[in-house]
Amino acid sequence: MSLAMDLQPTEPGIVLTAEQKRRRRGRSIAIALALLAFVVLIFAVTLVKGPGVMVRPL
Repeated sequence: MSLAMDLQPTEPGIVLTAEQKRRRRGRSIAIALALLAFVVLIFAVTLVKGPGVMVRPL
């Protein structure tokens, strides 16, 4: 490794406030719930279409 890679930054970088952390967590939860809803939707559509969805000529 180079010498520059070994040095740790002396500044703390970006420090989020408690409000920003709370909002970030809320956004993360909203994204996770939206992703879960999408997966459930795709699964439900697959079940409704039946097992024939997997039987196709190659």
